[in-house]
Amino acid sequence: MAARILHRLRHALAGEGGREEPAGGGGEAEDCPESSELEDDTEGLSTRLSGTLSFTSHEDEEEEEEGDGASEELEEPPQAPGTAAGTEDGGRCWGEWVSAAERPGSSLLTRQLQELWRRSRGSVAPQRLLFEVTSASVVSERSSKYVLYTIYLIRSGQFDKAPATIARRYSDFEQLNRRLRCRFSCDMAGVAFPRKRLRRNFTAETIAKRSRAFEQFLSHLHSIDEIRRSPEFLEFFFLPDLQAAQRLTCTGMYREALATWANAYRLQDRLGVCSSGRFLLTLAGLAVCHQELDQLSEAHGYCEQALQLLEAQGSHPLLGPFLQAHVHLAWKVGKDKRRSEARLQDLREAGLPLQQQPSLKECLIKEPLE
Repeated sequence: MAARILHRLRHALAGEGGREEPAGGGGEAEDCPESSELEDDTEGLSTRLSGTLSFTSHEDEEEEEEGDGASEELEEPPQAPGTAAGTEDGGRCWGEWVSAAERPGSSLLTRQLQELWRRSRGSVAPQRLLFEVTSASVVSERSSKYVLYTIYLIRSGQFDKAPATIARRYSDFEQLNRRLRCRFSCDMAGVAFPRKRLRRNFTAETIAKRSRAFEQFLSHLHSIDEIRRSPEFLEFFFLPDLQAAQRLTCTGMYREALATWANAYRLQDRLGVCSSGRFLLTLAGLAVCHQELDQLSEAHGYCEQALQLLEAQGSHPLLGPFLQAHVHLAWKVGKDKRRSEARLQDLREAGLPLQQQPSLKECLIKEPLE
C-alpha cells in the first residue's frame, strides 16, 4: 500500500511541474517494498469480532452474510472529499495536496498532524472482553451424541499468544442459563438463549446459528455487573479446569495438570478475578507442578505472586504453606528468603503450629472443588 501511495505522489508531482523522467535516465527509481510499513488494524479486528454474532431470521441472514463479506475486504487509501482516482475535475489530486503542504505556512499544519499522530499512538484504547466460538465438533459417545463448542476469551485491542479457552456443550450453557435466571430473574429478562430443537441439531446451519447465539449470550451476561461478578457466571468458565487439574495432580500427571492449571490462570485473568481464593489455589497448582517437574524458578515465581496477594491478610489457610514453599524454593534457586522467614517467625510467635500444617501440595489435593 505504501509503495502505491508513493508511486502516485511521484507521478502527481511530476505532472504538476510538467516534467517527465527520461526512460533511460541516469537516476534509478527508489524501490519501497510494501512490507516497509505495517498498518495497525487492531480497531478493525475488534469491530469484526464484536459483530460476528446475531440471532436473526432467515431474511436477515442474507443481509448479514453480505455485511460480513464486505467487512473483510481490503480498504483503499483514504481520499480527500470530492476526490476520485483517475478524475480530472472531481477535486484536488495527490500532487495538489502535496504541493499545498509545501507552501509557506504549511509547516505549522505538518507539525500539528505529527503531534496528533503521536497523541493517538500513545493513547490507550478501552478494552473489553470478547467471546468467540472458534470451532465446533460433533462428539459421539456410547449412549450420547452432542456438539462441543470451543470458545476463546479475547481482550479487544491486543494479541494473545496463549489465549484462554473453554470447551462447552449445549447442556452446559443451558444449566448456566437456568441457574442465572433463578437468581437474577430481572436482569435475565432481556437475555436471549437459543431454544432446544427436536431435530436437525447436528446440521451445519444449526451449529453456526448456535455458535453465534452463544457468543452473544456470553457477551450480554458479561455486560451486566451483578452477573459478571457472580460465582455462577465465573465458575462456568474456570471451575471445570480447576477440577480436572486437581485430578491430574493427584494422580501424578504433572505435565498434563500444568497445562490445565495454566489455562485456568488465563481464564481468571481475563475475567478479572485474580484476588480470589480460587486464584490462590491456581497459583498453588502451578507452583506444585513446576516444582515436581524440576522447574524451580517458575515455581518460586508463582509462590512470590501468591505471597503478594496475601500481603494484606493476617491469616489465611494457604499463607503458611506458601511461605514454607517459598523459603525452600528460594534456598534452591539462590533467591532472598529473609522476608518469608520473618513472616514465618511472626506466625510462630502468634501461636500458629506450623509443624502441624499441611504442605502446599497436600492443601492442593485436599481442597474441595464443587
